[in-house]
Amino acid sequence: MQNIFVNSLMTSEVAVTPPAANLMDVIQTMLANHYSCMVVTDEDVPVGIVTERDFVRLLAERDDRSIRALKVRDVMSRPLIAVGEDTTLFDALVMITSRNVRHVPVVDGEGKLSGLVTLTDLAKSHFQVYEKQREIIEHSITARTRQLLEANEKLKALSMVDPLMGIGNRRAMEVDLAYSHAQSVRYSRNYTVALFDIDFFKAYNDCYGHLAGDMALRKVAEHLQIRIRKSDRLYRYGGEEILLLLPETPLAGAEILVGRLLEGLAALHIPHQMSSHKVLTMSCGIACQAAEGSKGKGWNDVVALADRCLYQAKQAGRNRYAGTELQSITDAIKSCLRGFEGTPAFSG
Repeated sequence: MQNIFVNSLMTSEVAVTPPAANLMDVIQTMLANHYSCMVVTDEDVPVGIVTERDFVRLLAERDDRSIRALKVRDVMSRPLIAVGEDTTLFDALVMITSRNVRHVPVVDGEGKLSGLVTLTDLAKSHFQVYEKQREIIEHSITARTRQLLEANEKLKALSMVDPLMGIGNRRAMEVDLAYSHAQSVRYSRNYTVALFDIDFFKAYNDCYGHLAGDMALRKVAEHLQIRIRKSDRLYRYGGEEILLLLPETPLAGAEILVGRLLEGLAALHIPHQMSSHKVLTMSCGIACQAAEGSKGKGWNDVVALADRCLYQAKQAGRNRYAGTELQSITDAIKSCLRGFEGTPAFSG
């Protein structure tokens, strides 16, 4: 799949419109030509997109007279989610599914529009590659054990979902974070990372068994999934650690949400006799990439800072959070050390 790029899947003939075009004219053009979307361009550079979904929303919110006065720029979706021609099939599929969009413009090296890919295009190609890899594995049954294991690892790499917890896996997380960070730097939009870790989880497994541990991981993932926004994304970071990506969310907003999530888990009263809280709890480290950004830093610095804050939350007694914004590494560590002081613990 690493050798399959978006430029081999995209549609080169794309319907475009300028931002100043009358919205009703664009709607009529789309209806007449059965277009599901039109890309909004300014001197061949995509700046937005209008879709059937936008029009359905408009009809529900406005009357016909007010719609007639609108320009395309008033309703187009932005900031625009776009991918480069050299983006791999897997990376593009992660970005389009995590953001719940169906159409993504493709740009060349100069940022100009070169094509369009849809969720259907990507999903179909992904399925074909997945099935082809499965056939290879089935034909390798009689091969040596090492070769079979390698083939199985390749098949696992095609998945975007962790099979146990039902949330995004580590590879999908890295793709999403890389894209989110690039968008944050480019458009001066903040995002926050919350890194959760189940408290005393090794002791939980030792006490209740690994099957119970697996069930606990699924319960925690379900608890988080139903309490976050549709725009937020959950990933299994590793072991019992879960990463929550919060787009366009400041530190203060993330802290409020995380506090509720920790309190909610403790309120489920999942027994954990080996814990000082006697119920299953989590600790969390929160790191924010501020809107003004931190030059020279990457998404891995944001995650590393969240990990340091998580450590401080653990040291402070668990079942609590600590958080800070990404600054210089030295200032960030100092801020993180201060962040957990006075942070409320949510007792079970």
